[in-house]
Amino acid sequence: MFVPFFSAHTFKRSPTFLILFSLFFLSACAGQYLDSVTWWDQNKDRVVDRVKQDFERRNFAVGSPVYLRIFKRSAILQAWLRDEVSGDYVLYKTYPICKFSGELGPKLYEGDLQSPEGFYTVEPGWMNPNSQYHLAFNIQYPNKYDRAYGRTGSFIMVHGGCKSVGCYAMTDKQIEEIYAIVDLAHQYGQRSVPIDIFPFHMTEQNLIEHIDSPWYPFWRNLQVGYLLFEDTKRPPLVGVKGGAYVFGSIALN
Repeated sequence: MFVPFFSAHTFKRSPTFLILFSLFFLSACAGQYLDSVTWWDQNKDRVVDRVKQDFERRNFAVGSPVYLRIFKRSAILQAWLRDEVSGDYVLYKTYPICKFSGELGPKLYEGDLQSPEGFYTVEPGWMNPNSQYHLAFNIQYPNKYDRAYGRTGSFIMVHGGCKSVGCYAMTDKQIEEIYAIVDLAHQYGQRSVPIDIFPFHMTEQNLIEHIDSPWYPFWRNLQVGYLLFEDTKRPPLVGVKGGAYVFGSIALN
């Protein structure tokens, strides 16, 4: 896990430093577009062919709907794909996260060097095929829940380059594959790919170990969505009401 070389006290003592560092943070995680002809334009067919061959070996349909999960403490990203026959989601691959910032707990404000936790989505318009960190997609932080608590931040990505000042960074080879899987799902009709981010696997034992954390009530709320997927192998429907995440039919009303 990436451990920042600036402490939270640095920011509290120096507002000017916070402003300057926040500007750097924005440019670094934004992964701005670089050229008119992208690396992805030139290499997409090769990467997609590799993914398609792997799908065939594992009996997944090309463009299968995707569900992504991140676990901070384990530093892993899981890609789950929907089985055509059962409709259940099956674990496709687990990728070690190369680097991320901060500690267990949600992101609170721009420049706090904290990576978020919660329920997010990746839509076609948030894919960046020409990031300065190879390839990237935006998880759309802050979401409705974050905004309800006044949390700020922007351009929180999953990207390559194995460098992080707030995003979840993978190796270039890993992000090529993950990016292709998500891109194929979009092309085949999955408008929104859920990406759910947890501090750890939300078992009862793990939660009891953190009962004294100020984030314990928040994590209890996250656990509901976590367990819904564990029980059904279907990504939960997620909404926000009354300052809490809600799930299932309640989320639709």
